[in-house]
Amino acid sequence: MKDFKAKDFKKVVVFHGLCKGCGLCIEKCPFKAIKFSPKDLGYYSTPTVEIDIEKCTACGLCEIICPDSALKVRKNK
Repeated sequence: MKDFKAKDFKKVVVFHGLCKGCGLCIEKCPFKAIKFSPKDLGYYSTPTVEIDIEKCTACGLCEIICPDSALKVRKNK
């Protein structure tokens, strides 16, 4: 599990043990803020994802689209 934070207003957590590397979140992210991680492996030993927190707006689409609940997005107001 890795936490990504920026400017204390958003937080994205990737649960690597749940991620199967399907890439749905990468495909659906409107800001191209998600890519496969070159170093982290998840379920089935497939590459998991990592978040570019500078591009991320914490819209939550990745959390909604993930079939395995491997992403958690929080946006503080």
